[in-house]
Amino acid sequence: MAKKRGKRTWMTRHVNDPWVQRSQQDGYRSRASYKLLEIDERHGLLRPGRVVVDLGAAPGGWSQVAASRVASGGRVIALDLLTMEPLEGVRVIQADFEEEAGLDALLAALPDGRADLVLSDMAPNISGVKVADQARAMALAELALELAISVLRPGGALVVKLFHGAGFESWMATARSLFESVRVRKPEASRAESREVYAVAERFRGSTAD
Repeated sequence: MAKKRGKRTWMTRHVNDPWVQRSQQDGYRSRASYKLLEIDERHGLLRPGRVVVDLGAAPGGWSQVAASRVASGGRVIALDLLTMEPLEGVRVIQADFEEEAGLDALLAALPDGRADLVLSDMAPNISGVKVADQARAMALAELALELAISVLRPGGALVVKLFHGAGFESWMATARSLFESVRVRKPEASRAESREVYAVAERFRGSTAD
């Protein structure tokens, strides 16, 4: 019974959420689109001609924004385990980039195997056990950082969803050793009660393999 009540409460909040309503009016696939829009307004990451990787992309809110802003020679590769409806200007790959086949498919879609920007709005399915949920969230952030190290061109950028808690400071320290600038942003469209923030890492110094 409690589980059903919780689901009804979430649905009521979702339907009444002004960002959800706005996304429907503006034709965006999710309220998350406004998070990336705000980040991009502040940092100017999405420019015409850029190659963008969007991890955990479904339902496509971030890919939709990215495609509209890197048009005229740009490319967006969206990757997710879940099914995602096609988007104009977006190459959708349904795969797990942790597995060799998924990573190979992603690399094959990248010009010269390189990208200018990696985006990750990935979050784990919430179990309600805070310690376990935090560990899973940080594991996803680590994977995004590892992928960025392997595919970003020197000077590239990374945007990753993080949650304050165990592992946060360690992740930030690693990112700061790899990028010239790493800032934490809390977009207006991010719910105030949520611990989520976004790390915006700019000007990748380049991996040791480069």
